Amino acid sequence: MKPEILITTPIKHINGLEDILKKEFNLFMEEETPISKLKESKKIIATFTNPNQLTYNLDKNFFNLYPSLKIICTASTGTNHIDKDECFKRNIKIISITEERDTINKISSTAEHAFALTLSALRNIPFAFNSVKDGKWAYTPFIGRQFSELTIGVIGYGRLGKFYSNYCDSFGAKILVYDPNTDVVHPRIIRVHSLNEIALNCDVVSLHAHVNKSTIHLIDKEFFKDTKENLLLVNTSRGEIVKEKDLLKFLKLRPKMKYATDVLEGEFTLEDSKYLIDYAKKTSQVIITPHIAGMTSEAQEIAYKKAAELLIRAKKEFLS
Repeated sequence: MKPEILITTPIKHINGLEDILKKEFNLFMEEETPISKLKESKKIIATFTNPNQLTYNLDKNFFNLYPSLKIICTASTGTNHIDKDECFKRNIKIISITEERDTINKISSTAEHAFALTLSALRNIPFAFNSVKDGKWAYTPFIGRQFSELTIGVIGYGRLGKFYSNYCDSFGAKILVYDPNTDVVHPRIIRVHSLNEIALNCDVVSLHAHVNKSTIHLIDKEFFKDTKENLLLVNTSRGEIVKEKDLLKFLKLRPKMKYATDVLEGEFTLEDSKYLIDYAKKTSQVIITPHIAGMTSEAQEIAYKKAAELLIRAKKEFLS
């Protein structure tokens, strides 16, 4: 008899993935049956998940619903949606694609989205389009900035930070990188050794850091107080890296400052980020997309099928 697995992320749109998993497991899919209606099960031994659009953490409350859970497989590089300490206590194995370098090096979608947000904000594209839809045809409210004349700060020079830096380099911008853990080997990209150097010198700052204890609220009032009045901050990493309370304060103080983000500090419920969302409704300073940066059909197929492969391998190793 096949073991039971709970799927907490949409997979039906990913070509062939459901069939791959059905060969090894009996599937219970949250996209078909909301978790609030799923009865407590003592048979579910694994979950296949992804943090995008997840409205809860995989924590003690979740694990209590599924006492037989042995494996969490997340089709992501980030794992901040999983309570690792609780997994350790319960001997639950966590599988992710974080270290699958051959796989994730093929995935540039998040960096592409960061670049798209950058251009959209610099050229006021969403707001100009809204103006046209309202029957207007004026350019003066939407005068933008030329990329090749700007200095771009990149915080985090891992896979995605490198992709983004290369895109910016192709457009002729000056690029400064801050990453205390990574060297920069590039003839035109300059490594700096403090966040303050990024704050003081950059027109645009794009975040590509992993979230951990040292990066939560890395971008706060101490950073903002030294930035340019017309800073554009771009975030496709994790919402918790930016202290939204401080961000809002500076957005209100600096009408030319902008924030373009794909992630929110209060993303699981949106309630914790309601003030930023409400502010975005009445200003052209903020662009928010619903955590779609990595959600291209190509990226999902690469990532999700690799995660499924790892899950099936773990099933054979640990559950046989």
